[in-house]
Amino acid sequence: MNLETENTMSSNQTPHSKRTAELDELLIDAEADDAQVQQNHPVLRRPWLLLLGLILVALNLRPALSSMAPMLSEVSKSLGLSASQAGLLTTLPVLCLGLFAPLAPVLARRFGAERVVLGILLTLACGIILRSSFGPIGLFAGSVLAGASIGIIGVLLPGIVKRDFPKQAGTMTGVYTMALCLGAAMAAGATVPLSEHFDKSWALGLGFWVVPALAAAIFWLPQTGQKHGSHQVAYRVRGLLRDPLAWQVTLYMGLQSSLAYIVFGWLPSILIGRGLTPTQAGLVLSGSVIVQLISSLAAPWLATRGKDQRPAIVVVMVMTLGGLFGCLYAPIEGLWGWAILLGLGQGATFSLALTLIVLRSRDSHVAANLSSMAQGFGYTLASMGPFAVGIVHDWTGGWNAVGWIFAVLGLGAISAGLGAGRSLYVQVVSEKV
Repeated sequence: MNLETENTMSSNQTPHSKRTAELDELLIDAEADDAQVQQNHPVLRRPWLLLLGLILVALNLRPALSSMAPMLSEVSKSLGLSASQAGLLTTLPVLCLGLFAPLAPVLARRFGAERVVLGILLTLACGIILRSSFGPIGLFAGSVLAGASIGIIGVLLPGIVKRDFPKQAGTMTGVYTMALCLGAAMAAGATVPLSEHFDKSWALGLGFWVVPALAAAIFWLPQTGQKHGSHQVAYRVRGLLRDPLAWQVTLYMGLQSSLAYIVFGWLPSILIGRGLTPTQAGLVLSGSVIVQLISSLAAPWLATRGKDQRPAIVVVMVMTLGGLFGCLYAPIEGLWGWAILLGLGQGATFSLALTLIVLRSRDSHVAANLSSMAQGFGYTLASMGPFAVGIVHDWTGGWNAVGWIFAVLGLGAISAGLGAGRSLYVQVVSEKV
């Protein structure tokens, strides 16, 4: 057993260059505790096919979430859902992201990450079909299945990237993030036009997103034949649940994610309430997500230029709150400006949350466990935000009171971020087994 308390650096590296190297090279790996994953970096016969497969899989990790938002009013009207029920519908997938994330490494060790990704892509496709074809029961059950599938795949993909592209980890992280944002933007902007094209059928508009899921499964199929050796657990990390810094990282992840999933779930409905058409509201959400590409790539690099990440956390969260309040209260003529500000803020807050997991960890073993904690507890906490918005809207009959939810979550994220952004490491016990 070894208690890690010292920061070991090579003689030719400064603390600043050390942090930058960690950010560029260390991805969160669901199989980071497996000895073979740590030691073996297989030579890929067709890396372009793996790259294409990774991009297609990542593209499918947000459409099931963002496609519902522009259609929520139509779906609620068609099925007779109350605002609270609609809030539950937006909450369930996010809750499942947290509840099922810890299952990912267990499945990966038993069946192999590639096979699990293929199988879960098929369950994602089943969830999309279920929620669009079998009435209210199918709608909620399909949302649960889709959220669980996304939660599992989202934990596995970065580990595959780290293992198979160890020298291009930073670049591949950027590609992965861009694919996530692009998938969310496509679904937010295209679902209503697709529904109108299919004789104004919301079920066909939502169900369309089974097509890219099945296409990703087809292109991913060759990866299931790759062999990476037997897996043996090499390390166990203990003590995270007793570490205040780990909880600050987790709270920041959860609170900023709660705001993000409120935007995914409710922003189009809020804008429709302010006079926009469903198509216009979907396009605003799509545009806001698209600009996240800029800040999600730039924010981690800028945040590592200083001695810690606290100033960056405050700035990007203020941008996020400014965009949210602008979309909710400001004159509608300036809506696109506020939506862009919101996108820049939220792209940065999410990428900083992932960056903090890396920077607060001494090695990949700790990072893998901190990531599991931050995503498991964080996404479970995040699911409460969309549900609260539905309840408040139900109680008040309008959207103005939702601003209080934005304020509480935003100030909470700043408070947690001021702790998580300090230049420290979580103090844990790392032991070989």
